[in-house]
Amino acid sequence: MNIPFSHSRALQPLRNFAAACALAILLSGCQSMGTEGLVSSTAPPEISGPAASAIAGDMVSRLAEQIGPGKATIALKVDASHFGQALEAALKGWGYAVVTDQKTDSDATVIPLAYVILAIDGQVLARLSTNSVELGRAYSVTVSGATPASALSLMRRG
Repeated sequence: MNIPFSHSRALQPLRNFAAACALAILLSGCQSMGTEGLVSSTAPPEISGPAASAIAGDMVSRLAEQIGPGKATIALKVDASHFGQALEAALKGWGYAVVTDQKTDSDATVIPLAYVILAIDGQVLARLSTNSVELGRAYSVTVSGATPASALSLMRRG
């Protein structure tokens, strides 16, 4: 008689992950970027600096695979979170010029970039969005860092 209950408990992490993914998909429709520019970037303040740096480093390396390393200026609206600071540092580390509130010359190629970080059931869902590509991935977070907990989700526009 205990077999169904133990099987049900074994599936709980999968159910939690599926719920988190469904929530992320629903929220992505609400926060897509239009012609007006960037959405406000958000990240929870409770993500540690090492975890934020690990997530930002991984996501920026994947972004560079899609748009080319250091070929453009990134327009980034950051919040005061550890992730916003880590993302800016990771972008600069990959050779991108980063502007936050400044205007750029009209000759420069500027790619608007927004991010959304959601903490759900012990995992973190990270999403980077530009006008041409969106990247998303779930991470397992510890105090000392973060490791990918899902495959990279990639959506190209246009």
